[in-house]
Amino acid sequence: MDMQVWRSRLDTGQWFSHLPVPLQNSLLAAARVRRLPSGQLLFKRGDPPCGLYAVLEGSVRIGAVSEQGKEALLSLVEAPHWFGEICLFDGQPRTHDAYAIGQCTLLHIPQATLLKLLDQQPVYWRQLALLMSHKLRLTFINLEQLSLMPAPARLAHRLLMIAEGYGEFDPPRRVLQLPQEQLASMLSLSRQTTNQLLKDLQGQGILDLKYGEIEILDAERLRALAVI
Repeated sequence: MDMQVWRSRLDTGQWFSHLPVPLQNSLLAAARVRRLPSGQLLFKRGDPPCGLYAVLEGSVRIGAVSEQGKEALLSLVEAPHWFGEICLFDGQPRTHDAYAIGQCTLLHIPQATLLKLLDQQPVYWRQLALLMSHKLRLTFINLEQLSLMPAPARLAHRLLMIAEGYGEFDPPRRVLQLPQEQLASMLSLSRQTTNQLLKDLQGQGILDLKYGEIEILDAERLRALAVI
């Protein structure tokens, strides 16, 4: 597929679409397309920095597994999100594991290539900092919710954030391809608790549930629950 087709897809995202055009051109010129089969490991915790990625098709699961085998799912990265920028700033190993969910197509800009570009144009560091700071804000919000918000409100808020692509999608999606096990892991809830909360919302006509899919029928009522 022509790189300009991918460009139009990336332009639907807030971060890339607001970059200076010369930086957009430089990133695309340096990028290579990578395709991963479902379940393929992209990188694991402790791996050396390997650059910046954008999801073009499919999604990437970011998380970690404890020695006891328990998984912490931090996020599902979907198109047109970019990720992997933390290691660009500190040069330290990867903080988490990244696996493809379904057939996944990525844009990859190698670490050395991107650092060379930033050495030549240091003013662009600010754009990468904005990418990282947006995720830092989301992290603080999630930590606060884990401490202060009851489970139903946390679930409602997370569904709305996923529908909005964590700030990337406008208008938000109505249908989320999201298995309940993954949602439960993101919320640090049991699958049984998550299933019961979702069924309660379905009974109120706020959601419709199908296998691996959640449809938001009434976003306003869901938003009202998210601020309790």
